Amino acid sequence: MFYYIFYKLLYSPDTPLSFFRLFRYITFRSIYAALTSLALSFIIGPIVIGKLKKMQVLEVIREGIPQSHSAKGKTPTMGGIIILLCILISVLLWARLDNIYVLLLIFTMLSLGLIGYIDDYLKIKEKGKKGLIPRYKLAGQFIIGAIVIMTLILSLEPSDSFIYKKLFIPYLKVESIYIGAFFIPLSIFIMVWFSNAVNLTDGLDGLAIGSIIFSALALTILTYVTGHFQFARYLKIPFIDGTSEMAVFLAALLGASMGFLWFNSYPASVFMGDVGSLALGGILGAAAIFIKQEILIIIIGGIYVIEALSVVLQVISFKIWKKRIFLMAPIHHHFELKGWSEPKVIVRFWIIEIIFMLISLSALKIR
Repeated sequence: MFYYIFYKLLYSPDTPLSFFRLFRYITFRSIYAALTSLALSFIIGPIVIGKLKKMQVLEVIREGIPQSHSAKGKTPTMGGIIILLCILISVLLWARLDNIYVLLLIFTMLSLGLIGYIDDYLKIKEKGKKGLIPRYKLAGQFIIGAIVIMTLILSLEPSDSFIYKKLFIPYLKVESIYIGAFFIPLSIFIMVWFSNAVNLTDGLDGLAIGSIIFSALALTILTYVTGHFQFARYLKIPFIDGTSEMAVFLAALLGASMGFLWFNSYPASVFMGDVGSLALGGILGAAAIFIKQEILIIIIGGIYVIEALSVVLQVISFKIWKKRIFLMAPIHHHFELKGWSEPKVIVRFWIIEIIFMLISLSALKIR
């Protein structure tokens, strides 16, 4: 909105209004998108938390969780609404809404957020039940992923769509591998994987949202340079016109995550619930796909990959050998049962995610 009002309508290089040329620049709008969503979090957060408490929208503690989590049943959940609202308002104010990548990220966020909302609602309404039936949840996620990827392909020029049929290899001199139509199922899988991986990571106060901050920062930088012709050519990464506008969206995600962490840090005043975690994971996956970093996102979101893999390995091991690899999965609960305090697990996992973030950004120079 601000881009169209202040730059398109009011900007003039020959008047005092020349100041409005700043609204043309993605860096300027990204910084203020982050600050806007952060400020909105402090305004909207207490209001939403108060409403959730009043409506008794409280966390449902599943069986088998470490005993230290029993008191969390009195903490309100579905706080992801705060994050989504702050991102949406900030993006509507600061981003260009004629950009297909921004529009698809908005759709991804709202649609996966809706699935998460339904899941949370069913858990709260029917105490003790597991919410939305897993196969229905997965089906919804796959359908949303398919809509996003097919819309992307149909909206691109033939020359641009050819880029998406390649798989770009970070760190190596081998620039890309042609994968053709395999791009479609691979992209859908990545979106669904990260949507669920962030959901699995969201088991300790501030663990998931704190990690999102570092992942969002890495993706903000990567989306900006991918859509900047000179930077992309210098760094030998694929140039995809228009993707730099996603930096505004991801900066808004960064600010909203920082604001939510204010309330979600240990001991948490609110949990994000599936409405937040499913949406945020989907955003990370979609953004990486749009800039052709399907491999690098494994490192960018390394902590989510580890958390999800721990669950997969635990299930496979128990079904085949009737033995558990970890004391409990996801792996953050394993370390709790090993005697680590909750804050120690959280901070150490944040440190690991920071390391992953730095390694992923190093790919811009290592080739």
